[in-house]
Amino acid sequence: MRVELQFISLPHCGGLAEPGELERSLAARQRSSNHGGFYNRPFLESYEETPMLVAVLTYMGYGVLTVFGYLRDFLRHWKIEKCHIAREREEQKDFVPLYQDFENFYTRNLYMRIRDNWNRPICSVPGAKMDLMERVSHDYNWTFEHTGRVVKDVINLGSYNYLGFAENTGVCADAAAEVAMTYGVGLASTRQEIGNLDKHEEMEKLVAEFLGVESAMVFGMGFATNSMNIPALSGKGCLILSDELNHASLVLGARLSCSTVRVFKHNNMQSLEKLLREAIVHGQPRTHRPWKKILIVVEGIYSMEGSIVRLPEIVALKKRYRAYLYLDEAHSIGALGRRGRGVVDYFGLDPGDVDVLMGTFTKSFGAAGGYIAGRKELIDFLRSNSHSAVYATSMSPPVVEQIITSMKCIMGEDGTTIGSDRVRQLEENTVYFRKKLREMGFIIYGNNDSPVVPMMLYMPAKIGAFGREMLKRNIGVVVVGFPATPIIESRARFCISAAHSKDMLDRVSPLFGLELVNFSRIDLDGS
Repeated sequence: MRVELQFISLPHCGGLAEPGELERSLAARQRSSNHGGFYNRPFLESYEETPMLVAVLTYMGYGVLTVFGYLRDFLRHWKIEKCHIAREREEQKDFVPLYQDFENFYTRNLYMRIRDNWNRPICSVPGAKMDLMERVSHDYNWTFEHTGRVVKDVINLGSYNYLGFAENTGVCADAAAEVAMTYGVGLASTRQEIGNLDKHEEMEKLVAEFLGVESAMVFGMGFATNSMNIPALSGKGCLILSDELNHASLVLGARLSCSTVRVFKHNNMQSLEKLLREAIVHGQPRTHRPWKKILIVVEGIYSMEGSIVRLPEIVALKKRYRAYLYLDEAHSIGALGRRGRGVVDYFGLDPGDVDVLMGTFTKSFGAAGGYIAGRKELIDFLRSNSHSAVYATSMSPPVVEQIITSMKCIMGEDGTTIGSDRVRQLEENTVYFRKKLREMGFIIYGNNDSPVVPMMLYMPAKIGAFGREMLKRNIGVVVVGFPATPIIESRARFCISAAHSKDMLDRVSPLFGLELVNFSRIDLDGS
């Protein structure tokens, strides 16, 4: 059963038009049909329930792998089969174990079978095409050897190079090289000591202008931007309401904060509002005192589902219940919106409605690091209280210049239309590629405007087979399975770039059907 929801605001009646009859009781990933006119443009998301037969065969596949895994562990125990993974030494058997054998079961017996699909070394710029170093394994993926051969011109559908700024030629690369000659590549100090350059301050002013907020600050690592700043913003006596599909950096930050964490269903406003009401009515556990702070934590684009946050509704709930909103735009900044300014721009909202704007430079800007933006009081507080600001080494000058130059391109301050052209090209490529896959009958998840395109594979054997067969045809893809996804929802994840030409996308999509003939529908072979 495929569910496609379309919500269009009708100014003359203040309601919503729903094309077709939608079921009122939907599964966890299906959405509610009452949105009260929050959207001024079509908001299309597509999800399809796993067919029953496919689900049964997938569970059977994992079951067979598990049985053979235990058999191989038995053979390893009796030294019949060699064990390559770290294990307890015999003389330490009476000590507290350092390794939990069962925890490594999946790694030993399932992941190792398809490990060759990950960590492939590249030896070029990760642009629309890239070069891979060929490697082989003679011990069933436990170790790899490089053959010395380079696989050239592999179409890159795995990198988060949304606007194509990950390149070694052009204005960004030239500017970064020039700055490296002037400032060097490292500062060997924190910004609070002698690692604060004029370039850093220029970048922060530009980021604030780009986002339309009062102030911004930058960090050298995107993951740490979340994990080290959330604990500075929330603590004991505070409540964090987190989307169930939030990134690991957000989850870690919430845990480190010592706040109470409650999880709501993905993009489900009824689930979020229920938690907000309960939090206000009941207060803190045992004491029932009011929460010091309620912080809603969401992402702009969810990198495994391809879905876009329902920001207008979340902003309305946040205002109604007087909560704070933390928005992670790691994947959406640069990739969404008419001006490439993220999900806030995409929905035409006021940036001031989001209390904490977070994003990274690792994707659309082809650089590294992250930022926090918002009111000046917020940024001044973080400069003194964020562990990432106080202890982390300053961002490398060439990286800073890459961010400045690419951001000016997007804003049009370089005097060209390069940035706006790339934003428009990314949107066109995304719509075109998604439409192409749907026409071929594949099940794809997410929003129509999301450049992250998950295509469902379901069965464990298809994870490895798809990745290998695509590489044989010079196409680099990312395949994902359990535990990164639910056990019956293994998938291939494509990341579309403005650097991709229509010819590349036309070449790629028909090849999917050659190896996996319409496997997104009910597949009877179970392989």
